Order: sequence, then structure tokens, then C-alpha cells
Amino acid sequence: MKFNVNQQDFQQALNYCQGVIEKRSTLPILSNILLNAQSSNLTVTATDLDLIFIHQIKNVEVLEEGTTTTTSSTLYDIVRKLSSGKKINLTLNENEKSKLNLQSEKSNFNLNCMSASEFPVTGEDFNQDVFIIKSKQLLKLLNKCKFSISNDETRHYLSGIYIHKTEFEDKNYLTAAATDSHRMSISKIRLDKDIAFEPIILPKKTIFQLCSLLDNYDGDVKISNVKSKIKFELNNSILISKLIDGKFPNYIQVIPKNNQKKLEIDLKLFLNSVDRVASVSLDKKDGVKFSLEKDILNLSVNNTNSGDGKETLSVKFDHDLEISFNSRYLIDIASQLDGEKVEIYFNDSGSPALIKDPGDFNSIFVVMPMKG
Repeated sequence: MKFNVNQQDFQQALNYCQGVIEKRSTLPILSNILLNAQSSNLTVTATDLDLIFIHQIKNVEVLEEGTTTTTSSTLYDIVRKLSSGKKINLTLNENEKSKLNLQSEKSNFNLNCMSASEFPVTGEDFNQDVFIIKSKQLLKLLNKCKFSISNDETRHYLSGIYIHKTEFEDKNYLTAAATDSHRMSISKIRLDKDIAFEPIILPKKTIFQLCSLLDNYDGDVKISNVKSKIKFELNNSILISKLIDGKFPNYIQVIPKNNQKKLEIDLKLFLNSVDRVASVSLDKKDGVKFSLEKDILNLSVNNTNSGDGKETLSVKFDHDLEISFNSRYLIDIASQLDGEKVEIYFNDSGSPALIKDPGDFNSIFVVMPMKG
């Protein structure tokens, strides 16, 4: 095997692989990436057995076709430290198959290899029901929900985003929901046509990997799923993931129905104000207290160790109410809103608040108040 590849193209592919490969894997081969040079393409594959990432670099100068595996972290560390955009020559010697030679400018490395036959690759037939979605729409859907994913290992069915098809007023949507039982995000995107898509729970690791791919890509994403796996195809990348086996709770029941007290406030002012006041809270666990009266919001945080902070904001509100929230939750939600204002609907000081974004009618958020 012998090929030349551009440093930037190679670094980007290896960078994505870092997010897939487990740092402490029991199987040595899972710390490796599979390199396959054929015709004028280099295919880079990484897996942790639950997630498979395949990236193709096109227009690679392949002098001798071949395949091998080498340690992902070492290769990535070397490649990112080489001069940007330069040519990298990689050679696997016929005589010594256990060493991959890498040369670029004045650098010369010999890296340990393991045979490609040991690399676990699974072939799946995914092409039953494929639908296409714009990358930026999918990214928006994931970004609006991912911060609400639970970290509680005991309830595995909450450690992902529930994605399913919904219908509303004869329109079809792809809807996503996530909750950690203290807060919940729901977002949906309109589909051009009805699709065949079984409800799934997409794991957290897959979501973050997919988001980093979508961040750098503008185009169509092909999605297909078989019973326990889902496949995302971008232009040069494929991500195949196992799904979470479990039942997502009926989140519709949790959406507050009778929150009549509406608070309207400038989004930037609100976000900055909560962020500032929360500065006295060392671990962000102290509640931000809302003291609301007509058209005035008093925000305050009190921490026994570091002190207290207060701010007053002009708002649109017609009631009196005192309620406290985890500042982190408010900041997470506010950071994902598109409009210039934020609308928060309350019932009473012990009930969850409903947060809406006037700039995006397809997303809503629910936050539980803090006690005390």
C-alpha cells in the first residue's frame, strides 16, 4: 500500500474519528482506524462497535492499493502537527506489514500496524426506507434538544433524543424530544412528504458526533434505519449507530396546559442578566430567584459562601409571582433561541414553566422550578 494525501483532508477525517474511538477500549483493534486506499480514494473507518464512522477522501494519489490499521490517536497527533496543507506520503512495506511509514517534508515516522482482517466491520442492508433531510435542519433539531439529555445511567432510555414522525393539521413533521426530568426540549421540522420512519432513541454519543459532522456540512443527509440501527449519509461521510433499546416516556403529558401568566422579555438582556447574577453561584446549583410584579422582573442569587447578586429588568408581565430556577437550565435554553424575545408562561411557583421562542414556533421548552 502506498498513497499521498493532503494534510488538511487527512487531519479533518482523523479528527472526526477521535470522537468515535473509546479512549479506554479493552480490544486493541478498537483503538485503531482502518485505512483503505483504492482507485483514487482513501477510506478511513473508526468504530467502538456501537458507532461506525466511515469517511472518504477523494482525489488521493494511490500508487499501490492496500489496506491496514494503525493507532488512531498517534496518527492524529502526528498529522495535526505537520505543516498545514502539505503532502503526506504513507507506505506499508510489502516485507514488513507491521509498520506504516509516514513522511512529510523533513518528518519520517514508522507506526505500528495491525492487520485489517482483525478490524470489525459489519455489513447492514439499510436501504428499505430512505428519506432525505437538509443538514442545517437536522442540526437545528439536535441542537435544540441535546442539552436536555439525561446523564442518569439508571434510566438509559432518557440518555438520548427521541426522534419520531408526527402529524399536525395534515402536515408531516420530524419531531425530537429530550428530557432529564428537570427540563425538556421539543423541536420539530416540517417534512415535504410523509415518510416511513419508526420512532427511535438516538444515543448521546452519536448525537454529538453527528453534530460535529453537520457543523461543517451544508447539503442533503440521507437517513435510513433498520430495527436497531440508523444510518446517516452525508456527502463524504457515513455514520451508522446502534439505537437505545427502551421506551421513551409520553412527553406530551408533561407539557403544561394551563400556564396563563405570560412573561415577555428581550432575549439578550435576559440571557446576559441571568448569566451575570449566576456568577456568585460557584457551582451554578443555586437557584436564580424570579420576583415578578407588574412589568418588573427582579433576579437574584444568594450563595452562603460567595455572596449575592441582584438585577432588575423591565418586562411585560401582569401578575405577581415568585419562582426559582436552575440558572444553567435557563442559560442552556436561552442560548438556543432564534428570536429577539423570549416568552415564559407560568402557572404558580411550584409548577413547571413553559418557554417559547417567538422566532421559532416549532420548538418549546419546559423547566421545573427549584424548591425553596
